[in-house]
This record gives sequence, structure tokens and C-alpha cells, in this order.
Amino acid sequence: MLSPEMPCDEALRQQTLDDQELLDTPADPYLDTLVRVVRDVFAVRTVLVSLIDHDRQWFKSRIGLELNETPRTISFCAHAILGTQPFIVEDTHNDLRFHDNPLVINTPHIRFYAGQPLLSEEGQALGTLCLFDPRPGRLNEQQVRLLIDMATLVEGYLKLRHVSAQTVQLRAALSREQRKVMLDPLTQLWNRAGLNHFLPRQQEQAADLGLQLGVLFCDLDYFKKVNDNHGHAIGDQVLWEAARRISAAVRPQDVVTRSGGEEFVVLLQVHDQHELLQIAERVRGALNKEPVAIDELQLNLTISVGAALRGPQEAPTATLNRADQALYQAKGNGRNRVELASCISTT
Repeated sequence: MLSPEMPCDEALRQQTLDDQELLDTPADPYLDTLVRVVRDVFAVRTVLVSLIDHDRQWFKSRIGLELNETPRTISFCAHAILGTQPFIVEDTHNDLRFHDNPLVINTPHIRFYAGQPLLSEEGQALGTLCLFDPRPGRLNEQQVRLLIDMATLVEGYLKLRHVSAQTVQLRAALSREQRKVMLDPLTQLWNRAGLNHFLPRQQEQAADLGLQLGVLFCDLDYFKKVNDNHGHAIGDQVLWEAARRISAAVRPQDVVTRSGGEEFVVLLQVHDQHELLQIAERVRGALNKEPVAIDELQLNLTISVGAALRGPQEAPTATLNRADQALYQAKGNGRNRVELASCISTT
């Protein structure tokens, strides 16, 4: 196996990547949509937006792979960032650089790989848009141009994200080490620690903007049956897909978290009860609009949602608890529904 070389300007490249505030951040529904489209267009098993960090490659977005990072020393993408054009390996079994690579010998059994470097505004390679498959393959000229075009879309989105207000707030509020502790490795959402961190901050921001804090407490219906009938590996893939659908159903400024098990909590800043319920119904609809396809399986999922709007002078944790209670009402009233928590009395 040939380990990748370090770029000649590695220190500058790494600093540029660090400045982007991309590493160890939650999954992005827009990038998740793009990698899904790329997978379908190229008819491969796996597509990644891979970022090359000090000693690892970390996946900002992924489809067809359960890992969220691998060592840099075995990374195909670490080879790809040494140039600016697509890096293509048609058959790893016939390539002395990769034939004994752990990613070839073991899962995900890479035979075909193609990666296009993702460049910053300064021209530094942050990582790649890459695709691979357990079968040998090749790209024709049109497909090579299409891969470059798709990578350009990723680059443009990352540049817009870098200058967004949300990124500025994230940079000011959390260090990379803090973010690592607050990310759920399976779904790549904020975990319970992230929920506890963002809950009071969302309330403060809502007050500053003249809005109200809204909370959605969501729970997949009959999820235990998925694990019992199909195994925990399929259950994990269901949770991953549920996280993608919930994130895509809400707004970019909303905070989506996995509080534990099959429970998800969304923190929102809304004008009123009507707006909160509209978003809650979008979440509910996102889960049952079409089956979750995993290999040959077609799983029909539904979700129950408890919604609560913060009352006057109410502690944010109390709003969270009322949303949890409304979720229990949704479960008791038949599941696959949204229940709004009763308003608290101001007297």
C-alpha cells in the first residue's frame, strides 16, 4: 500500500480548512441531497463529501457508508487532493498503490474510485467529492465533466456557508473539541449535550428577534419492530435516514438534535403557534411520504410529534418537558400525528 504524500503547503492547507469551521459539524441536508443525486447519476454504492484533516478524513456528507471518518494514511481522497483534476482508480486490484489498502481488503471493499478535489477561494484543497463502488468501473469524458461540475456546486455551497451568519455564530460559540463531544456519530446531528447547549441560546436569540421559542419532540413509531425484525444494523440505517428527512423538512436556522434512541428534538424560533404546527406537519409528512429503501427492503415509517411554544417567563427546559408530554399524547392518540401542548397559564 502506498500512503499519500503531504501537500507541499500542508500547513496553509490545514489552516484554510480549519478556518472554514466545517469539521465536526452536523450533517447538511443540502449536501446530503447532492450526494444522493450523484450516487443515482453515477450508479455507484457510495458518495462522500470528504474533508482531509490532520490525521483523518472526515465525511461532512455521506451516502452508502456507515463510517464517519477513516485514517488519513489509508485515504484515497488524501491522494486526490495532491492535484486539481479528477483522481480515478478504475480497479484497485490492479493498482499497486491500493491493492492491499484496508479499504480495499475490508469493508467497503473499494474497487472503483473517482474523486474531484474541493478547492477553497484561496485554491487550497479542503477535501473531495468522491464516489466509489465494490465493482471495477470507469468514467467517460462526459462523466468526468459531470463530476467536476458537481464538485463545483459543492465548492460554491461551502463558500456561501462559510460567510453565513450561522457559521459566524457557530465559530464564536463552540470550539472544534466542543463540537466533537456534541455530535452524534451515527446520525451526525447534535446529541443530548448539544441540545442542552443550544436550548437556552435559542431562547435568547428568539427574544432578541421578537420571536418565540418552539420545540418539537419527535419519536419514530414502532421502531423496536425494525430492530427486532431486521436487526440493529438496519435500525441504524433507518435512524440515519430519519435524521436526513427531519433536517430537510425544517429550516436552515433550526437546530435538529438526536436526544437518544429514536427520539429527535428540534429547536425553532417562530412567530406563533400556526408557524410551529406547519413545520411540525412537514416533519411528520417527511417520514411517511415514501418508504425507506435499504437494499431490498422497503420500510414504511411514521413519526409522532409533540409541539410546544414557550410561555411567558417559562424556563426553556419546561417548554422541552411540555413538548415531551405532548409527544406521549400523540402516541396515545394513535401515533403518526402532531399534538400541541396546552398553553401554560399566566395567572
